[in-house]
Amino acid sequence: MTKFNKVVSIVISSLTVAVFLFILATRFTDGPLAIFSGGPFTTGEIAEIPSDWSFLRDRDLIEFQTLNPSRSRTVWLAVHDQRLFIVSGYMNTIQGKIWKQWPYYLENDDRIILRIDDTLYEQRLQRIMQGPEVVPVLNELARKYFSGGRGLGADETVSNGDTWLFEVMPR
Repeated sequence: MTKFNKVVSIVISSLTVAVFLFILATRFTDGPLAIFSGGPFTTGEIAEIPSDWSFLRDRDLIEFQTLNPSRSRTVWLAVHDQRLFIVSGYMNTIQGKIWKQWPYYLENDDRIILRIDDTLYEQRLQRIMQGPEVVPVLNELARKYFSGGRGLGADETVSNGDTWLFEVMPR
């Protein structure tokens, strides 16, 4: 092995260890760090659930925490008819299957905690696979995140499992 190959091996090994340690460390943070999932929320005040989520209409991201396992992340959101929806797209892609584990956690325990501006809302997520709200919610997501384009696609992306759509519901 040449000296150059040794240096490259050391750099690659060091970067691999650093990334692993970073991802491990995020499990102990108070919430997510940008796109990296984080630990359980340790700050925020529990509040009553609003009857109208319209105040979030133009917000890009919110944080939420699953309870089992106790991990937090940021997600896209849509508000339709004063109701709050969150989405996990690209679920049938290789990247989605690797990166997006949280929707599967909800199959065993659908309870979540939303954190919005240091306010905590104890909620649950109900998966929606069809219904009259699917197209308007996808249209709202397209408006917000895809400049009104096709975005996550038509309602068949929800029914075929490419896009997992959830409504935020009271516990």
